[in-house]
Amino acid sequence: MTRRIIFFLLTLFFSNLTIGQTVTETLPPYNIKTITFKVAGNNVIPIFRLGDQFQFGFDDLFGNEEDYYFVITHHNYNWTPSELSKSEYMDGMDNQRIQDYENSFNTLQIYSHYRLNIPNNLLRITKSGNYLISVYNSDRELVFSRKFILYEDIAEVPMKVKRARNVADNRYKQNLEFSITSKNILFQNANQNVKVLLLQNGRWDNAIVNIKPQYTMGNDLLFKYDKETQFYAGNEYLNFDNKDIRAVTNNIAAIDSDKGLYNAHLYTDYGRKFKPYTYYPDINGNFFVRNLRAENNDVEADYSWVYFTLFSTETPANSNIYITGIFNNNQLSSENKMDYNPERGIFEKALLIKQGFTNYNYTLLDAQNNIVEKDAIDGNFYETENQYTAVVYYRANGERYDRVIGKGDANSVNITN
Repeated sequence: MTRRIIFFLLTLFFSNLTIGQTVTETLPPYNIKTITFKVAGNNVIPIFRLGDQFQFGFDDLFGNEEDYYFVITHHNYNWTPSELSKSEYMDGMDNQRIQDYENSFNTLQIYSHYRLNIPNNLLRITKSGNYLISVYNSDRELVFSRKFILYEDIAEVPMKVKRARNVADNRYKQNLEFSITSKNILFQNANQNVKVLLLQNGRWDNAIVNIKPQYTMGNDLLFKYDKETQFYAGNEYLNFDNKDIRAVTNNIAAIDSDKGLYNAHLYTDYGRKFKPYTYYPDINGNFFVRNLRAENNDVEADYSWVYFTLFSTETPANSNIYITGIFNNNQLSSENKMDYNPERGIFEKALLIKQGFTNYNYTLLDAQNNIVEKDAIDGNFYETENQYTAVVYYRANGERYDRVIGKGDANSVNITN
């Protein structure tokens, strides 16, 4: 009897540990590419209004029509699993095979393209909050996972982008001021029950979390911090466009096809930290898959090897530099890490990317694998155009999960002092 009790207590203990663990995204293997969330055919940051339809998609370069299954789980503000059961946040069933897929057509790189519309005739999500979609293969092995957020449109979140008040930072940082108001919710204990997530260009790696209201005026919550809501402004994203995969462009120096696929050799990029700021339009790290000679870009756009080179005299040869953007979910993985070529004195890397218009930048890590923002390779300029998002979470007294009650958006093109 004693052993049974001990076994039960140990099982309960380790179960509680699992329940409290923070969830992180599982990186995809090499054969999984171009993971997207789309609305009306366009890639978007995965934050959607509850009930609106969006599409989740990806390519499998093996092109063997593998059976893939999806599982959707609900999470708290801090990405620990919520207490809700499946039936409480979902009508229908997940753990279903993704049935909508096509094989590539008229491409050198074969692949299978998979699509999943949410909601669909098998599944509808009924609660707002943080979600993780996990994709499994036919052996029920986890292949990869991605985060997304569903919000209820019951709180208004007006936002402004301002220059930093601190003189030492006002040339390099952008500060967010915003408020939260709702006609549907009477906020209870706002300092404890309201939490805000701030995102710059949809990035999770530099997100500002757990921002509490600074002032309360009636049922309006005000956030006018000097430092707590500041981001390093960065610089405009770099880009290349190979929608015509056989043609050179302003940013592509040469094209060849000596490895069975087309190879796009970009012009060498130079660190812009000490150069004057220059504005040119970007799409804030996003990308558009496009084949100029195709009708269905999902399966007719080809893949090519894109060769990146970077010259930066201020960056030591042993630096950890990654090529990042929404096209690879800003992943700091070995696949995206640049190598130093001592003979040429440059950093270089080749990535397999689906053709189209792609934004990218260079992310530098320090010895502790923390992102170096202050001394970023391309510098920080308060004039940089960035898109900001505020996600508002609220858990009223007695509720069992963190609702997302609203979303705010602002662009620094309208920055003020």
